[in-house]
Amino acid sequence: MQKMKAKDILVPCITLFLICMIVTACLVVINSLTKDTIAKQEEQKKSDSCKLVLSQAKEFEEIKSGDSTYYVGKDESGEVIGYSFITSAKGYGGDISVMTGISSKDDKVTGVVILSQNETPGLGANAEKETFTQQYKSSVPDEGFSVVKSSAQDGQIQALTGATISTNAVTDAVNSALEQYKNISE
Repeated sequence: MQKMKAKDILVPCITLFLICMIVTACLVVINSLTKDTIAKQEEQKKSDSCKLVLSQAKEFEEIKSGDSTYYVGKDESGEVIGYSFITSAKGYGGDISVMTGISSKDDKVTGVVILSQNETPGLGANAEKETFTQQYKSSVPDEGFSVVKSSAQDGQIQALTGATISTNAVTDAVNSALEQYKNISE
């Protein structure tokens, strides 16, 4: 058996260390160059989502209250017509971020948009489809929405096949928005 020399161990270690340092420095530079663009894109996505979930509103005012942020939707005359809430809940693949629009005129959910999710493609990721999110468009239920596996009635959401955890997460996020709405409207 051949004896190992210090040089045989140190040279690869130092080389690997230098490669890691160079790659890290490159990532820091790229991150600093793109962070403003990424932030603008996220703001644009929130703005577009507000318009989708509360289409009657012409302008939105951002309100920060404690840990939560919501948007007040106003018409041309500046009258409040509804609210958009960003909430999240733990899904199968991580947090699912949801924007929920609620009309203050008739206490109805006007829209639900998935802002971000890491669910399984073809299963939990189907929560982004309009056929699923349309189920939430109804009057605000007193006890919030519940998930069922068979055909849904008022205040019930039919679970996505093979993705009950994702369905529950979206429903929990929407119910969280309903709670915030109830607190604001009281």
